[in-house]
Amino acid sequence: MKYLSTLLFLVFFVTCSAFSQEKVVKYTVSSGETINQIAQKFKVTPFDIYELNPDARRGLVPNSVLLIPTTAVKNTVKSTAAAVKTTESSKEIIHEVQPKETFYSIEKKYNISDEALKAANPFLEKTGVQIGQKLVIPAKGSASKTAAAADKKIKEKVQEKYVYHDVQPKETKYSIAKQYKTTVEDLEKRNPDIVSNLPVGYRLTIKGTAPKTESTAANVTKHEEVKKPAETAKKAVSYMDYQVKPKETFYSLSRTFHLSQEELTALNPALSEGVKEGMVLKVPTGYLAPAPIIVQQQPVEKILENKTSGGGIQIVDKVKSETVSVNPEIVELSKKRGQGDRKKVVLLLPFNLAKLQSDTTGTAARLKTDKFLNMTLDFYSGAMMAIDSAKVLKLPIDVSIYDSQETKTTSNISSLIPKLQDADAVVGPFYQNNAESTANTLRLYNVPVISPLSKDAANPIENLYQTIPSNEVVRNTVFDYMRAKNGNIVAVVDKKKESVISYIKQNQKGVVFAALTEAGGLDAANLKSLLLPNRMNYVVMETANTAMIKTTIKALLDAQKTCQVQLVILEPNSTLDTDEISFDNLVKLKLMYPSVTRDSDDQAVSIFKKEYRLKNKIYPNTYATRGFDVTFDTMMRLVQGKTYQETADLMTTQQVENKFQFYKKEDGGHANKGVYILYYDSDLTLKTAN
Repeated sequence: MKYLSTLLFLVFFVTCSAFSQEKVVKYTVSSGETINQIAQKFKVTPFDIYELNPDARRGLVPNSVLLIPTTAVKNTVKSTAAAVKTTESSKEIIHEVQPKETFYSIEKKYNISDEALKAANPFLEKTGVQIGQKLVIPAKGSASKTAAAADKKIKEKVQEKYVYHDVQPKETKYSIAKQYKTTVEDLEKRNPDIVSNLPVGYRLTIKGTAPKTESTAANVTKHEEVKKPAETAKKAVSYMDYQVKPKETFYSLSRTFHLSQEELTALNPALSEGVKEGMVLKVPTGYLAPAPIIVQQQPVEKILENKTSGGGIQIVDKVKSETVSVNPEIVELSKKRGQGDRKKVVLLLPFNLAKLQSDTTGTAARLKTDKFLNMTLDFYSGAMMAIDSAKVLKLPIDVSIYDSQETKTTSNISSLIPKLQDADAVVGPFYQNNAESTANTLRLYNVPVISPLSKDAANPIENLYQTIPSNEVVRNTVFDYMRAKNGNIVAVVDKKKESVISYIKQNQKGVVFAALTEAGGLDAANLKSLLLPNRMNYVVMETANTAMIKTTIKALLDAQKTCQVQLVILEPNSTLDTDEISFDNLVKLKLMYPSVTRDSDDQAVSIFKKEYRLKNKIYPNTYATRGFDVTFDTMMRLVQGKTYQETADLMTTQQVENKFQFYKKEDGGHANKGVYILYYDSDLTLKTAN
């Protein structure tokens, strides 16, 4: 700890020294403020604030003090001028990479372009920036031939402005970067909160100028105006009548329908005289959505508080019956149930409390390093939101949560079996082998076991339900879709992708492979000869080779003059995310791919994310959303007047991100084939094809 304190002091000292010549002001953070709001107040970027206050990346604490740069532009100009002057009067500089340095910080320090740095150090393309590397910083002779050119560059630097953009539904990082003529990398550097996802409504700080078109300018102006929720609701949702129940107040109504007192009164003028029992109110139907959950920092404490002497955790939530419905596009789950016909759901989550309590480093330290624990708590937070939603909808459900104390090879589930054998459904365990052993034991009691996170192919156990589609199912779905469209399917596959080649040859008969050259590249002429003029041509491209990708894209763009062509990939391809591949071209070819999750702008989805953000100060990640989807879907199936098994055979459902379309495997057990086929449309947004 002494060493750590010394290290933190040195980091702080060096950081302060680096900015000692820059004027800064101290700013005390108010409750609820965000980095974006503070950046806008001082006309700097979040990136500028994070440079002076690294700890701010982990979240803002009310009453904490931030250092805010007040002469960022002025100092940038000075440093730019100094760099230009130095490089013009000298030759190459050797720079040793320091901890926390990046491409961006090095290029900014020496005022060189990304292309120039990589040209002088070709190995960076493969290795990236690594601590201790010796980098050649090229002289600026070719880039700045005259002092006039340097002056021009400085003036351009001064003229750079920051604009703000509120993320709209269906927008992507790529479409926004294109709109403002910047890069995804720069967007993420200036807005670190969007690295993992791109929340609708998030205000981005963008370096550059706003688009010059009238329509875009109008949009930017519109983004600066904050719409009132009541006005948005009037345009976006339908309404229903709601009768006020005994003891209901403005506060309880606001929580139920996610509207403020002013918005409720605007819809119902009679409320100006107060809330009265029996009043019939006009409310948006779409706002009857999941209730808030616990704050993310609290789950461990909550779990410890609820630990029982029986060696597990038990939280039982009893609620009443009511009509329930979900997304009607898939299936409507709706049924009134009698109070005597209650259902029991059990969650088996690997908190491993005994290990936590014996860990001398403390819970906070454990959370920083234990990815599995973080995943568990994220899933738990989503599950708790589903339980709160059950309360709002008054489902006749009892929920019990137990610590499964899981590792890859062990668990305490055998000791919990007496508490599980009368359950209507069990969600968990997380590890595949534990889920299988639990299902095997509970098979005698006809209890369905829902495996929430495993992607492994399960052994044939009739009461085991795999909720994540396997890789083979994902691939099959996209091929089935292309065949359903009577498409001509051509494969461009790198020789290194042996597993993909084997899969297509064994499972997808009739797919033609484009020829490769002796050097392993694509034979573009052969590819074009395989395309048919009177059918949609789906070209499945599987390679990480940049040259092969560029050749394929160029050939398909040429072919579009005479036939219909769509580019398809079977799994995420990081090479397509680099600046070397034109996103415009991927859009022209309507890049299509399968996904087990979707990014929807449905109102219910937006409300879920909004409420999660409201309570947790962050947006839900994949595990939190999955915790909600699996738990809520399980509870909803149990109140349909059928068993879980019967609904799994009959009903396809869709929640926030996940689709649940179960099927019986030939060898036994159930798997999910709920896969989305996504593609980029001409308006730069992602759409669902199936």
